[in-house]
Amino acid sequence: MALMQINGARLEVQRIAAPGGRPAAPLVFLHEGLGSVAMWRDWPAAVCAATGREGIVYSRRGYGGSDAVPDVRGAGRLAPDYMHREAFDVLPALLQELNLEAPVLLGHSDGGSIALLHASRHPVQACIVMAPHVIVEDVSVRSIQEARTAFETGELRERLKRYHPDVDGAFWQWNDIWLDPAFRAFDIRPDCRRITAPVLAIQGVNDPYGTLRQIDEIAPTQGPFRREVLANCGHSPHRDQPEETTRLVAEFLASLRS
Repeated sequence: MALMQINGARLEVQRIAAPGGRPAAPLVFLHEGLGSVAMWRDWPAAVCAATGREGIVYSRRGYGGSDAVPDVRGAGRLAPDYMHREAFDVLPALLQELNLEAPVLLGHSDGGSIALLHASRHPVQACIVMAPHVIVEDVSVRSIQEARTAFETGELRERLKRYHPDVDGAFWQWNDIWLDPAFRAFDIRPDCRRITAPVLAIQGVNDPYGTLRQIDEIAPTQGPFRREVLANCGHSPHRDQPEETTRLVAEFLASLRS
């Protein structure tokens, strides 16, 4: 694990070596709204082993071991374009610092949205997204309101403290912007139409944070698109169906090589 200075902040970055050193575009893992390097647990390593690729896992600012965001509910409050900023400013700077060109992006939830946005403007070998958000749905807002209640009166805060030293900053920067009325206009479907790289989209049929519209409406018009829906799966395919999700990712990447 290392801390890298990116755009004025230290970001926690983990590198996973490719099995046998086989040359292939590395996987860059982009975490969910409340995620971090540690919250991925051992799944990135399993995917790297299954695909023969190097992995890069990092925590966005305000999460995990990365620098906190000062005054997250005031001057540091996220704006409605926070995922665009991550995709167009932070991620390119990180990839440049790592000397990576055209990686495979693998994002979950907010990280999936960031992956799609980045792929709409920058070269990637492929874009793999799990339960991304391309629009804001009522079901998403209701679940995020329930998360606020769980954080304030339930056990969510204590669970998240294991992964985020600044647990209040990590939670509120995500929750406040998602419940901001201005965020209801979030819509990255036009960006998705510009993606030319192959896209694999995976979503659980029981996802409480979004309906299947979220992957149906990615609909890139310039590159190949594969859609996979998992039964008995909620918002986190890599946790609810890890073996099947790993298989789908490995199969998809193997098809690109062939």
